[in-house]
Amino acid sequence: MNTSVHLLPTEQKVPHPAYFMFLIAPFGASSGFTGVCVAYLLVQAHVSAELIATMLALHYIPQTWKFLWAPVIDLTLTRKRWFAIGMVCLLLSMLALGLQPLSSEAMPRIIALVVTLSAASTVVGMAVDCLMAHQTPEHAKGRVAGWFQAGNLGGNGLGGGLALWLIHSGGLSVPAGTAVLALVCTLCCLPIFWLREDLSQAIVGSVRERLRETGRDLWSVVRSRRGALAMLVVFLPMGTGAMSNMYSIFADKWGASADTVALVTGTMSGLLSAAGCLLGGYLCDRMNRQLAYCLLGLGTAGISVAMALAPQTETQFIVWTSLYAFANGLCYAAFSAVTLEAIGKGAAATKYNLMASLSNTPIGWSTAVYGYIFSKYGSQATLLTEIAMTVPAMLLFLALLGWSRRSDRRRSLQAA
Repeated sequence: MNTSVHLLPTEQKVPHPAYFMFLIAPFGASSGFTGVCVAYLLVQAHVSAELIATMLALHYIPQTWKFLWAPVIDLTLTRKRWFAIGMVCLLLSMLALGLQPLSSEAMPRIIALVVTLSAASTVVGMAVDCLMAHQTPEHAKGRVAGWFQAGNLGGNGLGGGLALWLIHSGGLSVPAGTAVLALVCTLCCLPIFWLREDLSQAIVGSVRERLRETGRDLWSVVRSRRGALAMLVVFLPMGTGAMSNMYSIFADKWGASADTVALVTGTMSGLLSAAGCLLGGYLCDRMNRQLAYCLLGLGTAGISVAMALAPQTETQFIVWTSLYAFANGLCYAAFSAVTLEAIGKGAAATKYNLMASLSNTPIGWSTAVYGYIFSKYGSQATLLTEIAMTVPAMLLFLALLGWSRRSDRRRSLQAA
């Protein structure tokens, strides 16, 4: 019994990956709005760095646990209907967040809305994940992953940079700037009308039967060597890009103005990350995708080391945060390529978001750790923390990867 939407029939044209880039952009924009625009405005309102970092870490709670409600997306309404529901909730949460006063006293409400916005974005993301997984041929998984993450990270830069620029340089109020961002997110949804789902095989059977089938599909990924290694590599604290959550907090220490923060960690970051995603997707179709993830994560941490050793000037802030954004795009493309390779089709929303939840776990706790270290020891110690996490994580994964391959060779020899 099949429990989910299938690939389009072979005679139908596979949609261009750019469709998924636009559709996932609101998901990224919601994160960028929180991590760049709201965070920077709270810094300017003299809210403590530790409290802001806590808000950013709590933003990842729904992203970490979203696999729990992913089966609902797989087993109930069509993906396009879930996309519409998620977008309505995302836009309303974003607009409500823009209406809140920026003060320490308002932080409980702000945090609640940030978590709500994050939860709504998970529904949008799951719908797009599933549409993408079912319409991507095996040989193009890296390419599609690159376009997909270009939309995610490009949207992240758009959500932070556009809103912050409109508020600081465009003369708009916070609610008005937020409304413009919400309008842009709405326009990004237009490709959903050009995508078709194959509904010729409707979801049938009782809820228990459908859940059982979803469980079997998920277990088939977890127990496979490729699936287990993919789950491990995305769970380890490397290639997370979590340091970028701290840049709006670092900005004053590096003498970066509001316009610089809006441009570099917002718009420019989105463009550079998108370029990195496209290149990363290309690379992941030409080498071992899990190894690519490790190497790109190490390179990203190396950029943080270089930034820690560089003079604390606005120019250096621009250079290193821009390089980090590009490297972050490489890593995110590698993540999606590893995930698409591991999950196959079937209950795609459940499987993809299990991987995404695992990957968001180190992002959330790393952000909290960075916020604590920054408040105690400053920006240089915070930047060096990333390499201290990455190297042991990479060595552990490579050791397990080598052990797994040796075990496979021994079994092959014994079978022969």
